Amino acid sequence: MTKAEKVQFVIDTLEKIYPNPQIPLHHKDPYTLLIAVLLSAQSTDAGVNKITPKLFAKADNPYDMVKLSVEEIQEIIKPAGLSPMKSKGIYGLSKILIEKHNGQVPENFKDLEELPAVGHKTASVVMCQAFGIPTFPVDTHIHRLMYRWNLTNGKNVVQTEKDAKRLFPEELWNKLHLQIIYYGREYSPARSWNLEKDIITKTIGRKAFLAEEKHF
Repeated sequence: MTKAEKVQFVIDTLEKIYPNPQIPLHHKDPYTLLIAVLLSAQSTDAGVNKITPKLFAKADNPYDMVKLSVEEIQEIIKPAGLSPMKSKGIYGLSKILIEKHNGQVPENFKDLEELPAVGHKTASVVMCQAFGIPTFPVDTHIHRLMYRWNLTNGKNVVQTEKDAKRLFPEELWNKLHLQIIYYGREYSPARSWNLEKDIITKTIGRKAFLAEEKHF
């Protein structure tokens, strides 16, 4: 297969398996999505979805969030891990949204990435899932699979994102990144990986994985 044929195989296969991928983090607007994505760092989406109802029952907008103390936020989000850093980030970004953005989540990378505890990946998720702007957020699943599929060199997530944007049509980015995440979780996990069930890697993957079924 040529690289273009491999890319098309990925697109076609994922479209068959996940024709309508849903955003895994529960939210109702850009602000609650931003908080949920921030909480998801080194945590599972399922775990975050158990925490956010409790947090959003007290504060689902920046104005109510800053009425809570950092300690109160931390107590609620503790099960998500990294709660000291995340609670400070949630309080701090809420304060900045009020002071600089009229309580609204900005629709651009510059302002999003200036918010406390918001990195490029978090900003990318908000841009595509809240505002529909084409981005290609790269999480651990996408980074792992792009390498297994020999579509990037696996050097770092920055390079993986560049390669993904170069190889896949822009109009598919927002949907495709969700499809790859779901595929990675179900068919190509980092551990307990079964190559026979992983049709994409089995068809187009790196020889090292096909021959030895090494883990990324």
